[in-house]
Order: sequence, then C-alpha cells, then structure tokens
Amino acid sequence: MKRQKNDAADAEAIAEAAVRPNMRFVEVKSQRQQAGAMVFRTRDLLVRQRTQLKHGVVAPQGVTNVRILEAAIEEAETSLDLLIIETARLYLTQIASLSEQIVTLEKVLQQEAGKAATTARLLTVPGIGHVTAMAIEAFAPPMETFRRGRDFAAWLGLVPIQRSTGGKQVLGRTSKMGQRDIRRLLITGAMTIVRWASRKAPPEGSWLSRMLERKPRMLVAIALANKMARSVWAMLTKDEDYRNPVAVAA
Repeated sequence: MKRQKNDAADAEAIAEAAVRPNMRFVEVKSQRQQAGAMVFRTRDLLVRQRTQLKHGVVAPQGVTNVRILEAAIEEAETSLDLLIIETARLYLTQIASLSEQIVTLEKVLQQEAGKAATTARLLTVPGIGHVTAMAIEAFAPPMETFRRGRDFAAWLGLVPIQRSTGGKQVLGRTSKMGQRDIRRLLITGAMTIVRWASRKAPPEGSWLSRMLERKPRMLVAIALANKMARSVWAMLTKDEDYRNPVAVAA
C-alpha cells in the first residue's frame, strides 16, 4: 500500500500514469484562452455579487424587489425609515455599478468572439451566444482530445450516471462532475429554446416536439444541452457550421 505525499511518490505516480494507454493529459492553454478565462471568471464573479446584493435589498413588507424599492424611495410620502432609505440607496448604487461593469465585459467577450473562426462557428448553433462560445474556447480542451461527441458531453457532466450491473442498464441523473461553467451555460441556452418552443409550437414530428409531449421541460433542456455539446464537437472537429436537422431532413 502506498501512502504519504512526497516528491518521490509524485514522480513515481507521474511516470506510471504516463505509460497508461487510456490516460488523458491536460493541454497547456494558450494566451488567448487564459485571457478569455480571466474575463469570463471576472464577469461571473460580478454577476454573483450583483445577485447577492439584489437578494440583500428588502422592500416594504419584506418584498425583495429592486424596482419596488426604487419606486418607494422616489415617493415623497414614503413611510420608510431614513436609515433604511440611505442603506437601500447604497445597495442600488452598487448594483448599478456592477451592471455597468458586466455590460462592459460582455462587450469585450462579444468583440473577442467575433474575431476567431472557432467562436464565430459556435455562434451558428441555436442557444449558444457570445458568452457561451467564449467559455467553450477558454475552458474546453481541443476537441480532438475526445473520440466522439458523447465523450465531450460526458466531460461536461451532461450524461446520466450509470449504475448498470448484470447486463441490466440502469441510468440515473446527470453526473454534474464535469466542467460546470460550460454545462451551466449550455443548459441555460437550451432552456431558452425550450421556453420558446413551449410558446410557439416546434415543427411537428421534430425531436423537440416529441420530447416536450412526454417529458418535463427541465429534463428536455438537459437532453437538448447534451445534443448541443455533441453538435459542438462535430462542428469543431469537422470545421463545419451548424446545420439545422429539420432543414437537412427536408
């Protein structure tokens, strides 16, 4: 049994891993990828800080709504205590400042996404915007690392956990053990498509139409995010733009 951590044990483990045929190694990120990751992480931090501030704002009767509080502050006959008003103004000022910084970073991401052929190709996929495209470029390894699209979806954590035994296939919830930033953005984009399809019926007989008829919307969004991940892998490995399945079938 091997225990304890030291340089000799680390060197032995690295040497042993290097000779294993199925071992995957992390690619060194380019300067552009590191810059994109820094901008993305900064934007994500600012969004979380803004969300925390919004939850910290308490309007009259305990309603946590920024717009209601803004209206109450503007009212001359407000019954709010002066201390509450001044504190709320401080919250609102910080929220407005964070919103401006987020917009600035999103413009940077949008400009950078338009420069590279890879991100421009990803933007042709429904549900993938500039932020998602830059996240894929910044955090995902070269698509040639994966043998197939399912491997990339599994790396993102968009495949169900398997508890199969004795020849019986048992699938559980999504593993969520992969790259959470890309996974979250793909699911968000997929949910936008699902909501749109719920209001405006998708093409009759399409995969999305069949899924919405028999599955909950959130489950459909995760399945659609899985399909989007596979499409991303196929597009980047074959240097092709997105092709609408419905149009191709027609």
